[in-house]
Amino acid sequence: MAFMPNFRHTPSQEPNRRVVSLAYDGLCTFEFGITAEIFGLSRPEAGPNWYRFESVALEDKSLRACGGLMVAATGSAEDLHQAGTVIVPGWRGAEAPVPQRICDELVLAHKRGARIVSICGGAFVLAAAGLLDGRRATTHWQFAKTLAERHPAIEVEADRLYIDDGDILTSAGSSAGIDLCLHIVRSDFGARIANSVARRLVMYSHRQGGQAQFVEQPIPAEYEAHRLSSLLDHVRADLAAPHSIASLAGKAGMSPRTFQRRFRSLTGLPPLKWILKERLECSRMLLETSSAPLDGIALATGLGSAENLRLQFVQTYGVSPLNYRKQFATPGMRLIAGSGG
Repeated sequence: MAFMPNFRHTPSQEPNRRVVSLAYDGLCTFEFGITAEIFGLSRPEAGPNWYRFESVALEDKSLRACGGLMVAATGSAEDLHQAGTVIVPGWRGAEAPVPQRICDELVLAHKRGARIVSICGGAFVLAAAGLLDGRRATTHWQFAKTLAERHPAIEVEADRLYIDDGDILTSAGSSAGIDLCLHIVRSDFGARIANSVARRLVMYSHRQGGQAQFVEQPIPAEYEAHRLSSLLDHVRADLAAPHSIASLAGKAGMSPRTFQRRFRSLTGLPPLKWILKERLECSRMLLETSSAPLDGIALATGLGSAENLRLQFVQTYGVSPLNYRKQFATPGMRLIAGSGG
């Protein structure tokens, strides 16, 4: 699914930045670590309203974690009851039953208006609570069929990195949880802060939820991958240039056919589709962080004209550039619509 802006708060409402990540016996340490890293660390650049993070356990016993660790949550049930976002970071197994108390607390949190999030196998917990019935959801591709068979009321989409269904969000395998959490940060704080968090993580700032979970083609040899990675940096640095298959293949020192095959095996997309995605991502960031008119943004990103920017933006994100800018522009920025949205 393409990115859809999340209109959770009106300007008069103060957003609830309390985030709770559930701890449980058999805790998936990587998935939990994602939530602590993104929401639990101090981010002075984000200002005083950054997330307040707690871990909460709902099982009355000592908790083990993957890797031979023992864990103890520091938060309380009261933290859970006050949370604006509740995250289930994985689960101890697709076949493992979910305690009724966890189901009940998630349902109550959702009824209170909390945003409910799952990473990887955490979708099975949300499903056990009935929160995914009639919804679109995803999980690790290896377990998607099991989730669909066990919970036929869920529209399981196995080929998605993550799905934002408004108040309930699900992600695929472990690393897709990073993408989903960055998507949440971007929705709450905008592109500049999300990019800052991504830089701290030393990773790419954004992958759309509709991107495939995995690429079937073999990854290129190390030397070719290096050449292509350098080429990606070259394109990102000059999106306004009229890049073509022939010009890019020439820079990579490959025939056009070999270049297209190797490029797709590295990125999962044909070269021109990848370039369009980069242009739109750059356009989105400029809409959020600058007052440049649409014509200027279109020229700077290689989209040519405001008309083409509008067309591609609506097809990809389901909203016009002008409406997107109104919702996500940096506070206090004077907006210039140019030739319209």
